[in-house]
Amino acid sequence: MEKHFDIIIIGAGPAGLIAAARASQLGNRILVLEKMAQAARKLRITGKGRCNITNTAPLSEFVKCIHPEGKKLRPAFSRFFSKNLIDFFAEINIPTKEERGSRIFPLSDDANVVADALISYCKTQKVEFLLNAEVQDISISDEPAKNLRITINNPKQQFSAHSIIIATGGLSYPATGCTGDGYKFAKQTNHLIIPTRPALVPLRVNHPKVSELMGLSLKNVTASLWVEGKKMQSEFGEMLFTHFGLSGPIILTLSRLAVDSLNEKKKVQIQIDLKPALDDQKLDQRLLREIDEHGKMKISSYLKLLLPGLLAPFCAQELGFDSEKQANTISALERKKLRVWLKNLVFNVVGHTGFKEAIITAGGVSISDINLETFESKKVENVYFAGEVLDFDADTGGYNLQIAFTTGWLAGEAAAKQVSGSR
Repeated sequence: MEKHFDIIIIGAGPAGLIAAARASQLGNRILVLEKMAQAARKLRITGKGRCNITNTAPLSEFVKCIHPEGKKLRPAFSRFFSKNLIDFFAEINIPTKEERGSRIFPLSDDANVVADALISYCKTQKVEFLLNAEVQDISISDEPAKNLRITINNPKQQFSAHSIIIATGGLSYPATGCTGDGYKFAKQTNHLIIPTRPALVPLRVNHPKVSELMGLSLKNVTASLWVEGKKMQSEFGEMLFTHFGLSGPIILTLSRLAVDSLNEKKKVQIQIDLKPALDDQKLDQRLLREIDEHGKMKISSYLKLLLPGLLAPFCAQELGFDSEKQANTISALERKKLRVWLKNLVFNVVGHTGFKEAIITAGGVSISDINLETFESKKVENVYFAGEVLDFDADTGGYNLQIAFTTGWLAGEAAAKQVSGSR
């Protein structure tokens, strides 16, 4: 026999869970369908397992970190934003703390605590969960009380609901269950899908020696993205070398535009300023002073005063220095080459990793088909979309989770009120 609910939510990630929490607060019978054996799989690994819940940047700055049109979320954020989220988490016993860059984390530094608390809260609100429940089909009927039907497998079952919230995530980290199911459902109902591609991903470079730097982390550097010889974007902070190229927070932020430019077959480069606090003149003065002070050192030892261990021999190779010579043998021309290298370390970007390593998905259900105050579809009444399935993605720093929580909360609220109004 077909079971009927007020609202069915597809996907037990951050958007789906908070939608269930809000809708159940307003007195609705909720079913959450999750295709994996465990709810909130991706949420449990966010922020390297620490869960960067949100960011307390002012709204005007916050929306600048969202792509492609962050300002269109202003009305939604005016109703449920970072302070509202922090207050909600406090109510369900998840105290938070603020760290550098206005990033908010749970006091426990444990993403599992966040996921489990959300699930526990939903269960106290009588939300029902069905795991290992992959949705096969969504159908729409003309019956006013049961106008939406869902068929799931394992075992094959049917459910009906007044409203459905699709919070299936995108394509990033497919091992957590994000395999693009929501796009399939959206296409079935003629929603426009903006082409999807990985965002916040490590970049591949073609430098023959980059693997020698694997594991090296740099702090307080500036990385700039150049496309066809034009500087497009710069970020200051931390980065990481991998065996194939570049990663870390500032590289991930630059990767969105890098991926799109590579897809357009454009020349892409990353330029790293290892000494962003010093202009050319001040850097040259420092080099002169240190060469004078440490002139009897071997060049290999002298470079370690300027650079992290792994980068010192890399620099010597790049510039053709004889590491066994003394530092005071460095000529004016060689000093200039060193100064330029420190301010302009360039890597040619030839690719990027895929969805398996992407933190977020760019593209998705077009926001032109969505009411951005309720997140209800403009194409199909009583169908809502929330979270990564939508065509919103953001920089690292808690912005993406806030999008998921805001869109989920408002979708849950709007769906619940619509159910109440139909009674």
